[in-house]
Amino acid sequence: MSSRRGVGLGAFTDRTSTASAYQTRGSELKQSRAASLLAQREVIQSLLHNFAVQHVDTIKANPQFRAEFARMCHAVGVDPLAGSNARGKKSEGGLRAKVFGADLKDFYCSVAVRVVELCQRTVAENGGLIGVKECCEAVTRGRAGLIGGGLQVSEDDIKAAVKSLEPLHSGFKIIIIAGKEFVRSIPKELNTDQSTVLEILQLLGNITISLLVLNLSWPKARAKTVIDDLQADSLVWVDKQCPEWEYWSPHGLLDED
Repeated sequence: MSSRRGVGLGAFTDRTSTASAYQTRGSELKQSRAASLLAQREVIQSLLHNFAVQHVDTIKANPQFRAEFARMCHAVGVDPLAGSNARGKKSEGGLRAKVFGADLKDFYCSVAVRVVELCQRTVAENGGLIGVKECCEAVTRGRAGLIGGGLQVSEDDIKAAVKSLEPLHSGFKIIIIAGKEFVRSIPKELNTDQSTVLEILQLLGNITISLLVLNLSWPKARAKTVIDDLQADSLVWVDKQCPEWEYWSPHGLLDED
């Protein structure tokens, strides 16, 4: 008769207890790590606040310095434009309120107003798409005949100003076409064919119907429909003096000017 005993219920109980202990320990370590990361974040935010206090004038006056400061803020979860709506805790808005008062938010509101005005003035020329770089240069230059019309801004300032318009559901948005950033001021999504043609225009400067048919293997009707839609929205200009009509990106022509 065998003297070996089968595994009893006690072994299963021990295994369950061990698994429960591991789970409890894992939860404790997770909570401890989260608390440690939160403490580190608060320390970094405090250092960032002190840095902002020391360099507040430079941040306000220098676009490049302001852009780097904004990147530091975003890296640690601080939005220098946000207002403080939280109770009983240090929020991102506290940094702006303590360091800048309303100055920084007012600055970006002013930039946003200039961007909106620029887009409204040029929509007939570019169909509601203007390069971030060109927008930055125009805002910095200001309108002719206006005293004090220009603002010292960077491309990051333009993008931040456009982002500040999002809660208004105005349709303003930053989009990328062929690696170049544009401010889109028309609440209209481009379809795949239109995006493809605009990317080609961004690379080549001009296109023809036959070029699209040959390189994209599109039927002529498809290529012409896309071009007609883009032309109707002023997103392409046509040169009728060539043997075959050429369609140009207004952004490329305006850049050359």
